[in-house]
Amino acid sequence: MAYENTDGGAGAGSCGEPGTSDSLRTFGAVVQALREHAGLSREEFAGLVRFSKHTVASVEQGRRMPDRDFVERAEAATGSTGALRRAAPHLSRQAGLASWFRQWARLETRAVTLWTYECRVVPGLLQTERYARAVTESVPPVKDEEQVAEQVAARLERQQLFERRPAIAFSFIIEQALVERGTGGPDVTRELLDSLLARSLRFNVELQIMPRHQPDHAGFDGTLMLLEAPDNKWFGYAEGQRGGMLISDPKEVSIMLQRYARLRSQALTSEDSRGLLKQLRGAL
Repeated sequence: MAYENTDGGAGAGSCGEPGTSDSLRTFGAVVQALREHAGLSREEFAGLVRFSKHTVASVEQGRRMPDRDFVERAEAATGSTGALRRAAPHLSRQAGLASWFRQWARLETRAVTLWTYECRVVPGLLQTERYARAVTESVPPVKDEEQVAEQVAARLERQQLFERRPAIAFSFIIEQALVERGTGGPDVTRELLDSLLARSLRFNVELQIMPRHQPDHAGFDGTLMLLEAPDNKWFGYAEGQRGGMLISDPKEVSIMLQRYARLRSQALTSEDSRGLLKQLRGAL
């Protein structure tokens, strides 16, 4: 299949409705069932676990990853059956990632190579917490604090990929305009530039900036991501306003690989990219 609509992130950028996961939905349903079996209203239960009624609702609806305190207090409030304590380690944090991005996010965890070209927003794997928050708050629909925190946490959690062993070979190409835009204000931009410079020095990360003046540009069709799996099979991913596509057909992936290779040759070298980032940092 050439294209699979992964209906079901904005992992790289900012668009997207946060999704949930099967494990979170199942855990939430069990919490609700145990609460109701104990004869507790949601408000009464919230008082016992010392979390807000809204947080309890989010957990029961599978929209929020419960922390350890919630699990332990919920156990005590529902008769200490052990069900919640045993289930908690098997939860996967997919909440906060767009539903169509989750399939790609799962592939990322096993990737050998991961390449990203971005022309809209600094890739999620390179975002700082404050930058991620500014991006998340900027894009409609309006989100409450819990939704913002959930999406930012999910995006930052993906950055654990940098610590994975065996190491992933990362390549990022980002447009110069993305770091000049000033998203979040000068302080957020300074922090972002410092973070990008630090990331670019890692042994397994290549970061290139596409300069503003580049008439011959292979990225006019938009953002693209490429991934090499452990069996050396390559996959592509493309994302739009309200959806994304996992691309597995070898011919289509080959086209994306050709485009990425061209983009690499058109962007500044890693050394020159660091020089530009330092220049932009000094100008703030």
